[in-house]
Amino acid sequence: MTTAATATAAALPATMCGVVLTGFGGPEVLHYREDLPVPRPGAGEVLIRVAASAVNNTDINTRVGWYSKTSASATDGAAAVVDSTRDPDPSWGGTPLVFPRIQGADCCGSIVAVGSGVDAARIGQRVLVRPVLRDHRSTQPYACQYFGSECDGGFAQYTCVPATAAVAVRSGLSDAELASFPCAYSTAENLVDRAGVSAGSRVLVTGASGGVGSAAVQLARRRGAHVVALAAADKHQALRALGAHECLPRDVNAVQALGNESIDVVIDLVGGPQWPALLEVLCRGGRYASAGAIAGPVVDLDLRTLYLKDLTLLGCTFQEDRIFDQLVGYIERGEIAPVVAQTFALREIGLAQQAFEAKNFVGKIVLLAPS
Repeated sequence: MTTAATATAAALPATMCGVVLTGFGGPEVLHYREDLPVPRPGAGEVLIRVAASAVNNTDINTRVGWYSKTSASATDGAAAVVDSTRDPDPSWGGTPLVFPRIQGADCCGSIVAVGSGVDAARIGQRVLVRPVLRDHRSTQPYACQYFGSECDGGFAQYTCVPATAAVAVRSGLSDAELASFPCAYSTAENLVDRAGVSAGSRVLVTGASGGVGSAAVQLARRRGAHVVALAAADKHQALRALGAHECLPRDVNAVQALGNESIDVVIDLVGGPQWPALLEVLCRGGRYASAGAIAGPVVDLDLRTLYLKDLTLLGCTFQEDRIFDQLVGYIERGEIAPVVAQTFALREIGLAQQAFEAKNFVGKIVLLAPS
């Protein structure tokens, strides 16, 4: 560590505020504390003073253990807490979850200290954190950790990440607005990128009013696609403002509303009992991409539909680094807009998650770290 970086680290407080997850359960397993140790950056790492983070489905899904294969419930509402006697170690990244854990897959903040091997000139840089942290040491092509899951995340005043995961962003947007981007928008960009969305594509987005869904509407429209959004009727006006060409009720019969083989790409965040219709509306050679299942993870698949129509099914969690780099470029050039529905103080995380689960909003709910 350089002299300047050492001096900055020495000036840091010993403790910080943050929210720790202490086990699987309801909101009672989230604890706001003011005595957490401030982490120190190791070799190749940076320490970020967090300004804002945001609430995501994965925060609640992880808390209740929804990623356990013993759970087949929907995530909208009261998902049952995992039965730890049947699956004592559910996780979504493939690595056992360790408690206590500071969650928070989003982070907007500024670098305040660096570890050895990192240029001290980065101190003071405003950054966004890549939610998908690549493990370049592994021989497995999809090896990674997830910020706020396998390692501590953004629900605290300070967080440490590899220097390569802290991406400089030059933007006049507020901290809350920037914090709405990392997890939801990188997930959406990964979906539309891997599904090959391009100018002229007809794209159906389910769960379009949520964080990932509303981002997918913008990002598909940015690529010149014709976007059809599925969401509650009271969200349609907002989705049209984001770029949706057509809006349909979320409980619509997609085949009747759109017709067989009328869609090139389905971006699905919902799953559940209506899932078979999504394959029916896909054209021959169509692509289906999923990064969520809020209406239920277990669906009925008729393999004849899959192979006779030459469909491609894509699960989209791992991200190449270029996905986040593309996203930051869009932000800096003003090609996409943040959609912040509401902000809460970090200590109000219980109220924020309650508002999130009520689903009476479009976009993102953001948590502001204490200053």
